[in-house]
Amino acid sequence: MALTQLLSTDRIALDLKGRSKEDVLAEMVAMLDDAGKLEDPEAFLDAVLAREATGSTGLEQGIAMPHARSQSVREPALAFAIAREGIEFGALDGKPSQLFLMIAEPADADSQHLDVLAAASCHLIDPAFRERLMLAKSETEILQLFAEAEGIELPQLEVQAEAHLVAVTSCPAGIAHTYMAAERLQQAARELHLDLLVETHGSAGVRGALSVDDIHRADAVLLAVDRNIGLQRFAGKPLLQVPVTDAIRHPKRLLLRALRQPALGAPGTGEVVGPATSSEIDHWGFYRHLMTGVSSMLPFVVGGGILITLSLLFGIDAADPASPDFNPLAKLLLQLGGPMGAFGLMVPVLAAFIGRSIADRPGLMPAMVGGYIAAQAGAGFLGGMVAGLIGGYGVLLLQRLCRVLPDSLDAIRTILIYPVLGLLLCGSLMLWLVEPMSTLNAHLVDWLNGLNIGNRIVLGGLLAGLMAVDMGGPVNKAAYTFGIAAIEAGNYFPQAAVMAGGMVPPLGLGLATLLFPAVFTKLERQSGRACLIMGASFITEGAIPYAVADPLRVIPACILGSMLAGCLSMLFQCQLLAPHGGVFVIPLVRNWPGYILAIAAGALLTASLVVLLKRFFRPRLKRRPAGG
Repeated sequence: MALTQLLSTDRIALDLKGRSKEDVLAEMVAMLDDAGKLEDPEAFLDAVLAREATGSTGLEQGIAMPHARSQSVREPALAFAIAREGIEFGALDGKPSQLFLMIAEPADADSQHLDVLAAASCHLIDPAFRERLMLAKSETEILQLFAEAEGIELPQLEVQAEAHLVAVTSCPAGIAHTYMAAERLQQAARELHLDLLVETHGSAGVRGALSVDDIHRADAVLLAVDRNIGLQRFAGKPLLQVPVTDAIRHPKRLLLRALRQPALGAPGTGEVVGPATSSEIDHWGFYRHLMTGVSSMLPFVVGGGILITLSLLFGIDAADPASPDFNPLAKLLLQLGGPMGAFGLMVPVLAAFIGRSIADRPGLMPAMVGGYIAAQAGAGFLGGMVAGLIGGYGVLLLQRLCRVLPDSLDAIRTILIYPVLGLLLCGSLMLWLVEPMSTLNAHLVDWLNGLNIGNRIVLGGLLAGLMAVDMGGPVNKAAYTFGIAAIEAGNYFPQAAVMAGGMVPPLGLGLATLLFPAVFTKLERQSGRACLIMGASFITEGAIPYAVADPLRVIPACILGSMLAGCLSMLFQCQLLAPHGGVFVIPLVRNWPGYILAIAAGALLTASLVVLLKRFFRPRLKRRPAGG
């Protein structure tokens, strides 16, 4: 059997991350497991290690061929990887190994691996062939080199030579994940020699908008989105839709999967195309809708918070005309940023964009009015979220009830029915609910203001630790939303802990790549400085590539470092009115020297723990369920 019949691009690695024999074997087993070739990756890894215990499979000239036969193998498969700096593998010539070919065989198979070993040896002993493998710039190029050596022509789809794809990326907040996913997809496309155009839907609007001609000539469409993206313009194209984080974690795999999707719709029919798109219009995705509202409200909170803080720099009472410290500029800043300005619009804007996310444009007005009612009655952030949900789902209900009306009344529905009935429904319910929500909001404010220093430290550690759990995912956003709610309630301690916890993971990992470069791959070391910049800018997502590559060691280190920073922030009684900005707003933090110390301590702890775990702890592989 030819090598290329057992090998594919998803089981080829151009730069192994492991720095020991055990790490390399575990990494290659994980490649086979991710490709669905193994029932039990741990059992197969044990079989490979048992084979190595009888004698190293490291050959001469930098070649190693680890292999094993096991009941945990579903079907014969190969994995190929390169460690450019070389790994001590116990080779026959005593030199480090750079080229690794792992062979996995089922327990009941014949001695097929001997034929594979013989065929691979014939190719790999050629110095020119080895040099071409080391110079290869993509997984597809390596597969093509093996095919040429065997005199085999690969199918066009496998080579991906002339494929054209279009992609759309969008996350709920429209900030970091959107652009990180686009960058990862473009990088993967270059390595696979694919033509890719990416359209991003971020907080700054749509960038790189796809034209009708771009979509028409595309061979496939990939939607890495957590927002409602219209599908009509992609009808008739093979389409794959996934969460935006999948594009950050597995960009190459998704691009190849997209090319294999069938075209289920026909142009002009408006059908939902692609097997992964059936849930694309998910009106019950509370998290996505809430985060859309929060991201839309964020400029009001950031702008208003910074202006209020600048006003307070003139003095606590500098905006009061009756105070001897009165300053006209302080009054202007407070008016623009405070309840008469940006802060006064926070809750209505939050509600409005939650409603729009649920029911599109018709849901915006009823939800905004409900949010205004909540703000006027003191229901706060909670009232705004409830108003947005009521306004959006209320209009959604009206839209479904109005389906029985003839198409000739479409204009009446949009101009008259939805605004009037939506406002009546949302406004009435909010007037009824606003009193209990105001009471609940008052209790929350009293609770926050009544926390003693010990409880504050515990709360700060918890919130900061949550920021590092999924680094921009639902848990992270929940902690961030709590911090913003506390700002709206007039308590500025929690948000300081939240921002410190969000800055620590990328800062700690970037610091670790500078202080301990030997434990990181070349690509990770090159990304370290960018990670530091993202951490300084309070973009926790900068740590995601490191967490994806090594979650069991990176994520715990990040959580503990963030928790330390959050605890110290509370201990030093740091307060922050601006919910974003990173180092750029640290001068506005109350007790900013203590705040810098808290963040630095958390980053140092994360860096130290990451290095210690990478050197002394080798995590076990996850088990894949049978048939999965």
